Amino acid sequence: MHRILCLPLVLTAVACSCTAAAAELSGGEIDMFFPPDASSKVVPWEFYCEDPDVKQADVWKIENGLITCRGTPKGYIYTAEDYTNFVLKLEWRWPPGKKPGNGGVLVRMTGKNKIWPKSLEAQINVGNAGDFWGLDGYKLSGPAERTKSLVHPRFGKLINVKKLKPVEKPPGEWNQYEITVDGDKVTLVINGRTVNRATGCDVLPGKIVLTAEGDEIQFRNVRLTPVVKK
Repeated sequence: MHRILCLPLVLTAVACSCTAAAAELSGGEIDMFFPPDASSKVVPWEFYCEDPDVKQADVWKIENGLITCRGTPKGYIYTAEDYTNFVLKLEWRWPPGKKPGNGGVLVRMTGKNKIWPKSLEAQINVGNAGDFWGLDGYKLSGPAERTKSLVHPRFGKLINVKKLKPVEKPPGEWNQYEITVDGDKVTLVINGRTVNRATGCDVLPGKIVLTAEGDEIQFRNVRLTPVVKK
């Protein structure tokens, strides 16, 4: 299942024509959902769901500066274009009055859409925000005392690098994520504190992904700064 996310229906009538090439040439920060004015371009996103009969609007609501994911059925939205080196900043929270649960940001996602595709996950699961997961064979390295690998019967080869320390805010409050993807190194900063760094990461262009993992979660201020490699 593979559909373009209908941003003009839930935002404003702006064209979704920004390309990764243009973004990398500009080197400037891009608001990934809500442009500062009507003349700016919106980065196109696409939608995948484990249930082929479910529509994007049944899971993702995007309006007034807020992205709300219902969490079910499981799946994700992902950029139509590929990105290799960049700084991604966003805020997330578990909505007030809702049970906190699972979520994540995937970078350098490649291959076919499925639960879950080959990629590097910056974990958001409550209590584990800041963990890395190399999904479906994605390679990375971390300190031996915080790194483990396993083979899952459904999800393939997985590598987990645990965070240094918990810095999440209580459910209902906004957290800030800064994900720096630079060559074979990826660094995670949560609420201004460095919580994890991976090396030896697979360097390849891929999608940026926000996941629906069974629990309602909200995002805002999703901004990307491509890193132009000389």
